[in-house]
Amino acid sequence: MKVIISGGGTGGHIFPAISIANALKVADPSVQLLFVGAEGKMEMEKVPAAGYEIVGLPVAGFQRRLTFKNVTFFFKLAASMRKAKKVVRQFKPDVVVGVGGYASGPVLRVATANNIPTIIQEQNSYPGVTNKILSKKVSKICVAYPGMERFFPALKIILTGNPIRQNLLNRVGREEAAAYFGLDPNRKVVFVTGGSLGAGTINEGIQAGYGLLEKEGVQLIWQTGKYYYKKIKEAVPENKNIKIMAFVDRMEAAFSLADVVVSRAGASSISEIALLGKATVFVPSPNVSEDHQTKNAMALVKEDAAEMVRDGDVAEELVVKVLALLNDDGRLEMLKQHVKKFAMPDAAKVIVEELFKLVKK
Repeated sequence: MKVIISGGGTGGHIFPAISIANALKVADPSVQLLFVGAEGKMEMEKVPAAGYEIVGLPVAGFQRRLTFKNVTFFFKLAASMRKAKKVVRQFKPDVVVGVGGYASGPVLRVATANNIPTIIQEQNSYPGVTNKILSKKVSKICVAYPGMERFFPALKIILTGNPIRQNLLNRVGREEAAAYFGLDPNRKVVFVTGGSLGAGTINEGIQAGYGLLEKEGVQLIWQTGKYYYKKIKEAVPENKNIKIMAFVDRMEAAFSLADVVVSRAGASSISEIALLGKATVFVPSPNVSEDHQTKNAMALVKEDAAEMVRDGDVAEELVVKVLALLNDDGRLEMLKQHVKKFAMPDAAKVIVEELFKLVKK
């Protein structure tokens, strides 16, 4: 059996893709896998690190404002279509999976045109334009939220949830996790993460309220993202209560230790937080299509499963809300219990089962 998995761009697309690949290998060790990503994007590094082969397309995104980049967009798209046709013709996949991101479109278009079974894995509660268009031609659509028949053909939809990084499920005791970060296991910990690339406004919000955290003696694990790390290290004096890191390698230890998490509201982040049952303050990114991160977060906020601060309010509200939550044990526990209702731990396994069904047909 041969499978192409296409897409990427951010950890929110890449980590589910790798989880699906790992589940495929467990179900059938003889399966042949090929990833197709976008040249210069993080999948070109993360996928080989996970042990899989990847081919890059020269594709790029279309900017919604007037810019010269939109002139080159069409040339890159045409080149990507040609390369996608070549990859599909040479690899001869039995099924193709699209996880979102720039590379997903060209590969799925070629696959559907050649009557190859295809699956979209839509992570968000509000899909992007590409997946809406592709949904008319693909075989199945695996979604993480109910009610997606508003956007997709109802008969193609399967509610699977989002696959997550399996290493997050590794049990790490509080003592061990605290020792890894050099923190006190008996004191409250906040884990701040802006996703795989970092989030500038979250960093600004934590920096603005850092004095309050220090005054309260709250411990902080702060994943800044590589673009912001140097600036924050220079601006914020590190002490025994704060660990500033460009990227946290042992995410399972950080989540284990966290009493409160501060995070963007990407679909994969929400799926991981739900499965781990963490009390969270979400700061949705405003720089995403259709403001889908706010919609993701509000799905939890309405059920008392999370807190939310709007991106423009972080300087005044973020740390204040985090401290209020840390000092309210009842609310903390309620958020932890309610967010677990959104957990779907077998997502990768269910998606793989659907892949096998398509191939057998």
